[in-house]
Amino acid sequence: MMTSLFSVFDPSSSIFNTPLNWLSTSLGIMFIPYLFWVAPSRWSLLWMKTIYYLHTEFSTLLKPPYKMSTILFISLFSLIIFNNSLGLFPYIFTSSSHLIMTLTLSLPLWISFMIYGWVNHTKHMFTHLVPQGTPSLLMPLMVLIETISNLIRPGTLAVRLAANMIAGHLILTLLSQSGASLTFPLLLLLLLSQILLLILEAAVAIIQSYVFSTLSTLYASEIN
Repeated sequence: MMTSLFSVFDPSSSIFNTPLNWLSTSLGIMFIPYLFWVAPSRWSLLWMKTIYYLHTEFSTLLKPPYKMSTILFISLFSLIIFNNSLGLFPYIFTSSSHLIMTLTLSLPLWISFMIYGWVNHTKHMFTHLVPQGTPSLLMPLMVLIETISNLIRPGTLAVRLAANMIAGHLILTLLSQSGASLTFPLLLLLLLSQILLLILEAAVAIIQSYVFSTLSTLYASEIN
């Protein structure tokens, strides 16, 4: 039962055993109209305001030499929100609900932050292992706790995004499977609940994109 339930999230379209569903990651470019690049519109104004807001938020977390790196985290936000939003459409593979995709985003970022921090700011990285005001007896324990919490950061980023995206899709799948055996009044109630869940999933898609990019910015701010 559970194997067949989770199998709906596996890539199924393929040519010569090469999965094609992962191409949905680049489908967001096709949904941007040509006028977005030529003439200003409401959509472009909304998106530019979103980018400006994200740039302001991320700039407050980064120090002056690294403020221009906000474009990296804004691009990360754009990629995740495109994939999360496209997963709400029928028959479109949700790549952000798989750990392969989310770990591909979080692990290289974390490794690059760690390499840069330990090579260029070694003393600063050591000070993060022992919080200020820690008693001498607790210092070895705090170093162990901070090291473990630092090592699991890419995993928590990846699991948080994948779990939140797959949870709502599972609920929608479970509810839709019971539609054939319901009476008409219950079917209307089911459709209403599905619409409300889709609205909730749209909000989750935006929130998780913002959380992922904001946490990545926070991790980057700790190394400078």
